[in-house]
Amino acid sequence: MQSAFYVSLSAQVSVDKRLETLANNIANAATPGYRADGVSFQQVVSDTDTSKVAYVSAGKDFVSRAVGELTKTGDPYDIGIVGNSYFAIRTPGGTAYTRDGRMRMTETGDLQTVSGFPILDAGNSAVVLDPNGGPPMISRDGMITQSGRQVGAVGLFTLDETAELTRGPNASLIPSKPATAVLDFVRNGVQQGFIEGSNVNPIHEMAKLIATSRAFDSVSSMNDMLDSSQREAIRTLGGS
Repeated sequence: MQSAFYVSLSAQVSVDKRLETLANNIANAATPGYRADGVSFQQVVSDTDTSKVAYVSAGKDFVSRAVGELTKTGDPYDIGIVGNSYFAIRTPGGTAYTRDGRMRMTETGDLQTVSGFPILDAGNSAVVLDPNGGPPMISRDGMITQSGRQVGAVGLFTLDETAELTRGPNASLIPSKPATAVLDFVRNGVQQGFIEGSNVNPIHEMAKLIATSRAFDSVSSMNDMLDSSQREAIRTLGGS
């Protein structure tokens, strides 16, 4: 009986974790460049009882690297990514990488994200434009020209497939391993006048949320049933 309580509790914790992840994804379904959260679970087997008992782990977070859909805006300060690479931005916590290509130019020519973080080139230096040079023209390799003159380049980076990713600002990611600058622009590149949406599929996430909510209710009902059975056993044994 005690093992059943612990198994039920582990299930409830894991389902609650899944609900939190799904709710966060749905909340960011319209966030440009957002990468969906996922959670993986493992079976944990205990030998502390007379027989082996299987529990579910609390879950391990991961970030989906699937690409989002590009939407045309026509704005020269919007750039989308073709392929599976990222822009680099400088944040108070260090360099982070994002697929959110909405940019702006300050009065001094600094190229920044809409949140005010500097956009970096392939050498991790901040990109600075000519504030009087007019709208930039950005080619597939990230090269920026103004009035026919090359003024800089937006860097593109790939993240190690084995790197663990944590969240940063501006829908960005911080990898546990160094990123690599893109030098081959056949598979990866920049498309000016486009922005990439979130890779969250809101319909699928809502369906998962409904199914997970039902699973949570089922686990809660099982807890109530186990509690009622234990109370009944105590009353029966106490009265004998």
